[in-house]
Amino acid sequence: MKKSLLSAVALTAFIAFSGSAWAADILIGVAGPITGPNAAFGAQLQKGAEQAVADINAAGGVNGQMLKLEVGDDVSDPKQGISVANKFVADGVKYVDGHFNSGVSIPASEVYAENGILEMTPAATNPQFTERGLWNTFRTCGRDDQQGKVAGDYIAKNFKDAKIAIIHDKTPYGQGLADETKKNLNADGIKEVMYEGVNVGDKDFSALIAKMKENGVTLIYWGGLHTEAGLIIRQSADQGLKAPLFSGDGIVSNELASIAGDAVAGTLNTFAPDPRKNPAAKEVVEKFRAAGFEPEAYTLYSYAAVQIIAQAIVKTGSADDPQKVAATIKSGGPWKTAIGEIGYDAKGDITRPDYVIYEWKKGDDGKYSYFEK
Repeated sequence: MKKSLLSAVALTAFIAFSGSAWAADILIGVAGPITGPNAAFGAQLQKGAEQAVADINAAGGVNGQMLKLEVGDDVSDPKQGISVANKFVADGVKYVDGHFNSGVSIPASEVYAENGILEMTPAATNPQFTERGLWNTFRTCGRDDQQGKVAGDYIAKNFKDAKIAIIHDKTPYGQGLADETKKNLNADGIKEVMYEGVNVGDKDFSALIAKMKENGVTLIYWGGLHTEAGLIIRQSADQGLKAPLFSGDGIVSNELASIAGDAVAGTLNTFAPDPRKNPAAKEVVEKFRAAGFEPEAYTLYSYAAVQIIAQAIVKTGSADDPQKVAATIKSGGPWKTAIGEIGYDAKGDITRPDYVIYEWKKGDDGKYSYFEK
């Protein structure tokens, strides 16, 4: 009898422990190009999410539960992004901080929507991400139609007599941003002299640069990422094309300067006001720097995505129904984050879009980086 009673007590304790252990974990996925040519951006997303999870758990978690992070590497490839999404579904992930590329985020969001997963991208700016009427799509960044207007207006004011080549990488992000900028330039009465697409991964732009020289190009607008941008900048300088490159948020990585070298000086781009300078980010920025990681570009946007998800779960009262949490995100803001207060519209877009102009130049440390004009 004693043995039987002891076994029953032990079994009850095991069940209770198992239940509490299960309840302790709210699975959040972070997805992006952890490897590959865009790994610098993947590191930003991963580091931002990891620090947010660590900070939230250290403060007691979410409704008494701990967050658990799962990392998915999509290598900036849409097919791999679908694979990551399906793995998250199989593993029981209900909330995703990611992806980085619009061309990955859009198809992945379909998988997430069908399987009850909320997606909050820190970086995907193509308008279509939130324009399809899905319940689950959110971002902590702005959109390319907003970014393209800022770029177009700036060029119209400061380069009104320039001969402009609009070049893009044929991706939803790159071509989308180029097209939005082109639309705004054309509306301002400025017509580009060239509109060309190149392939992601191209290394030799000699033919393109020769064509730009033939057309007397004096300004290059680039829709794409820093990998190809750095090569276009460097090779243009090497071949005597004196035309600054203007781009968007896809080049906000100090790796651009590593690729372009001294030719990066004078490059322009749009991005939000530097989130590292936001007073709300002071403490977390210090943590990143103490750990030897500079939280540039989308690091704090990723951190903010986890913060918003966690706060909305608390306000909803449970993490069990991401659709209810999604409704809370839209109605319950503004949310306090490391990049400031963020509110949402019915589509899942932030209500405070903000883009400014940056110029690449040497800092006090003698290294090239992007500085707000």
